[in-house]
Amino acid sequence: MSGFDYSTLPRSVDIPDKPVTSLLDAAVSKFPDNVAIDFFGAKITYREFDRQTQKLMNVLRGLGVKRGEAVAVMSANCPQAMIAYQAILRIGGIVVLTNPLYVEREIEHQFKDAGVKIALVLNLMAGKVKNVMDKTSVEKVIVIKLEDYMPWPISWLFPIKLMVQKQKPATLGGAQFLKWSELMDSVSDQAEPADVKPDDIALYQYTGGTTGVAKGVELTHRNLISNALQGKAWFVGAKEGEEVFMLTLPVFHAFGMTVGMNLGISLCATIVVEPKFDALRIMKQIEKHKATMFPGVPAMYVAIINHPKATSCDISSIKYCISGAAPLALETREKFEAMTGGKLVEGYGLTEASPITHCNPLPGGVKTGSIGMALPSTEYKIIDDETGKEAALGEVGELLVKGPQVMRGYKGAPDETAKAIKDGWLYTGDMASADEDGFCFIMDRKKELVISGGCNVFPKEVEDVLRDIDGVIEVAVIGLPDPRFGEKVTAVIVLKEGATLTESEIIAHSKAGLAGYKIPKKIVFVDSLPKTIIGKVLKRELKKQIEGKS
Repeated sequence: MSGFDYSTLPRSVDIPDKPVTSLLDAAVSKFPDNVAIDFFGAKITYREFDRQTQKLMNVLRGLGVKRGEAVAVMSANCPQAMIAYQAILRIGGIVVLTNPLYVEREIEHQFKDAGVKIALVLNLMAGKVKNVMDKTSVEKVIVIKLEDYMPWPISWLFPIKLMVQKQKPATLGGAQFLKWSELMDSVSDQAEPADVKPDDIALYQYTGGTTGVAKGVELTHRNLISNALQGKAWFVGAKEGEEVFMLTLPVFHAFGMTVGMNLGISLCATIVVEPKFDALRIMKQIEKHKATMFPGVPAMYVAIINHPKATSCDISSIKYCISGAAPLALETREKFEAMTGGKLVEGYGLTEASPITHCNPLPGGVKTGSIGMALPSTEYKIIDDETGKEAALGEVGELLVKGPQVMRGYKGAPDETAKAIKDGWLYTGDMASADEDGFCFIMDRKKELVISGGCNVFPKEVEDVLRDIDGVIEVAVIGLPDPRFGEKVTAVIVLKEGATLTESEIIAHSKAGLAGYKIPKKIVFVDSLPKTIIGKVLKRELKKQIEGKS
């Protein structure tokens, strides 16, 4: 850090007046024969990526998808998810990236709110969509199979592996369910894109925002292309057509979508696509493909450096890694950098900002414990909570950001939008301080978000599910420090007199109403919850009490 000249870093970036799909257009023009996607060894060039996208455009138009309509993509990382993203946007549609781990209640809410009529769904998860279709506006489901884009013999062995693991896809009959492979074989590979404008909405990305109520963040084409190009400018030294991305961050999450997929395409990189994170496999893939970039969450880097076979793989090709979604420990950064010889830096963002706003400098000048500096063309300020005035250097206040990546607003929620964005400034809800070099340090969360394994968990949602359990009188959900997940979801429960619920019974009930990462990892029974005079639970005090007993 000593002696680093921060003035050499880019402070602005030119944003073209084009849709985010122009990044793929540029890559096809510059490097048509370079490998764009590598999926279990099956290679798709940028030319073929473009051709597949045009075929799906024809499929979607044939199914009646019109400009401005929402189309859901509910899948693990795979070529189909990336092709679908580009095709929906090129015809002027709005992408709804849906977490495949969602339970039926969550899927129903998202599809109804977005007005989804067509959904592209991984076959392993399609049964959940089938069960809620009559409660939503969904008319057709295009069923995705991972093995359709795998090379032989992996494509033949993969269904057998699923059978051994007892992951049996649901039986899907009727005209509502269509096979991706059959649809793609039935159409032309030539399609004209719609006249999409930069300020058209590209994405409804669902988040709890500054409250626990799931809302669709409206991200425009300008928002998305801006954040990709801001990241590209920050990767000083990255070379177009030469980088190899290891993409195991889920694309359905804003972090994976931007820093894994869109940034990768902006660099005309080869993107090695993995449907799930497995430390040993990822290390082997990095070694095999000589991956140069590996965005992730702290839990991924911790799993790699602590893996018993970590020294058996050569991952020294890694140059740049951005860690986000949870605090990055100094020990993790130092050990991973020693293993790779590359840079592992911490960044910061939120869905409402596409999502990245800050990152430590990648050439050097990292400050431990900091989320880094504002990205090019991004402003920030820190506001004193009590006075509403800008805080002095080193003082703690709420972090506000402004830039071309900041959302248009929340779908159908003007009041919530007005609370989140004032005079162009996005109120992040996170408490921070800053130093004289412009580095920011997150001190605490104003909102009570729990980040477990890089996934956002909104306490109110978990609390609502747990309150439905007969015998529970009060519940408060907090995040406790965890070396593997960053934070573990912890439910603190007050039982009704005479109730004899156990931890396992409460967790079993949670599984019916919550995605796996939202299920409490720890249940604590108490006689009462600490509260203010008006009855609000003091979660900071509660966290101290529980940590003191641990």
